[in-house]
Order: sequence, then structure tokens, then C-alpha cells
Amino acid sequence: MELCVGDSDIDLLARSRLDAFDGIERLVERYGERVYRLAWRITGDADDAEEVIQSALLAAARAIHSVADESAFESWIYRTVAREAAERRRRRQPGDETVLDAVVEALPGDGRHFDPMEDWSIRINEPALRSGLQAIVGEAIDALPADYRTALVLHDVEGISWPDIADVLDVDVPAVKARAHRARLFVRQRLSEYFEAGRTRPDEANKTVDRQGGNNA
Repeated sequence: MELCVGDSDIDLLARSRLDAFDGIERLVERYGERVYRLAWRITGDADDAEEVIQSALLAAARAIHSVADESAFESWIYRTVAREAAERRRRRQPGDETVLDAVVEALPGDGRHFDPMEDWSIRINEPALRSGLQAIVGEAIDALPADYRTALVLHDVEGISWPDIADVLDVDVPAVKARAHRARLFVRQRLSEYFEAGRTRPDEANKTVDRQGGNNA
């Protein structure tokens, strides 16, 4: 992965601070892989992810002189990438919040979780189901509205704090937690449907075999 940035694009003062990070190439080397993965998980598109990190790392090169230390700088880069990736996803694929209606309606009025679904976790290692599991999770996340997807990815996958996610999405912390919670319920419900279908298919196959055996007799 290359960052298409020329020296003329970098503020002179920032360029002097870049020496501490061994130049612009070090920004790509040090942060490129993780921020690309972050951008891709939020946008869901490789081209969008590339554009996001090029823009974000260029902004980082220009702003580096204003950051107190490297740990603060690293956090700033990830928030910048996440914010731009979330905005890009929001513009291109905002999503339809009505897909969450069934999940929201299932929540009791007091905000508690609805009744537990069947525990399908013990069946994850079944070969017939495991082969499609990753695709089902991916499809469920892709179906989420943009901000719900971003909240889920940032907190549950990337481990970013609630306040930082709230800053990225420009909402308060309770709103972020609510979006992540509903996103989890949606993905979980899709998984339950998938495992339920996987349980039904073998039963139907066994009935067909039994019927055929009876006819042959």
C-alpha cells in the first residue's frame, strides 16, 4: 500500500516534526495496515478504504506538530480514519433503519434484553454450518444502517472506547451504546435464523430418505 503524498503537500513545520517519525513513509509503515483494516471494516469497500487512509494520513502529516505525544497522535489518527470512513459509508450506503424494527419491537419496554434465543454456539463446529458462518456474519453487518455498523465495528471489533466512538459519530455516549446494542441483536438474530435453517435441512433430508426407504420396501 502506497500513500501518494508529495513533499509539497506537507506543511514545512509539520515536515520538521516528521523527522521524529522517520518521515512520511514511517507513518504508512507504522499505522498503514491497521488504519486500512479499520477503514475497510467500516466502509466495506477496498477503494473507499484506500482513499480514506490516504486522506487521513496526509491530514496527520500536516497536523503532527500540534500533537503532544505519539500515543495521543496514534489515537487521533484512528479517530480521524474512523470519522472519515463512517462519513463515506453514510454517504454511499446509509442503510435502512427499518431492518432493525423487528429487533427493536422485541425489546421489552423497560429496555431489558428479550428472552434468550436457542444456544447455537455449541453447533459452531458443525462442518455444514461453519462453512457459511463468516458469510452470514458479513452479510448481517453489511445490512446494518451505517452508524449502527460503525458503532459495532469500532467497539466490538476494534475495542475503541465509547467516548471516542461518540466523538466519531458526533452523538452522545448513550446513543452510541444503544446503536451498538441493537446492531448486536440484529446480527445475533440473523445467526439464529441461519442455525435454525441448518437444523431444519438435515431433518428434511432424513425424512426424504425414510420415505424413499419405505417406497423401496
